[in-house]
Amino acid sequence: MKKKLLIATKNQGKLIEISKFLKDLDLEIISLGDIGISEDFGENGKTYQENSQNKALFYAKLSRLPSIADDGGIEIDALGGEPGIKSRRWVGKNSTDEKIIDHMKKIAGELGENRKAFFKTVVSLALPNGKVFSTTGEIEGIIAKKPLLKLLKGYPYRSFFYLPEIKKYYHEDELFGDEEKLYNHRYKAVQKIKPIIKKILAL
Repeated sequence: MKKKLLIATKNQGKLIEISKFLKDLDLEIISLGDIGISEDFGENGKTYQENSQNKALFYAKLSRLPSIADDGGIEIDALGGEPGIKSRRWVGKNSTDEKIIDHMKKIAGELGENRKAFFKTVVSLALPNGKVFSTTGEIEGIIAKKPLLKLLKGYPYRSFFYLPEIKKYYHEDELFGDEEKLYNHRYKAVQKIKPIIKKILAL
């Protein structure tokens, strides 16, 4: 019988992405919906790591399953690293993808020469006994003056995040094969945590 691993997120984009990155492991991937968990975790940490670890621990204890969670954001160099940890709440507590896109159009138009930006994430694996492990991933790009018109649900900032090295936006419809692995911050963090998952779950 396969061991179970809970992907502790309500963001469908993240659920699909993390599940895809873990599909080579001999695991049964479980979502919060699969086991009827509707409780929300209130992110009030001061760092990506704090939020990521606390979220993974919260759902590991609730589900009694090993759980993976992540927290991250986009950091715009010219804005002193904003929005960072506030990425989802930058335009208000109940911000939608569309509201963030509208706000980013304004920001993108106002940025000067320095358009450098980073996507950063911390992925954490927590066990019901309270043990927790974390890894990080990041990529560098620039904020494009105009967004890619096709919105990637759950990932509004990716419509503005341009990768000059390959002349493409950070969007799943744009990146192919190895490009997705080379230029995905979450993939990098998940790759680093895979050996820990294998060891802890004795795969």
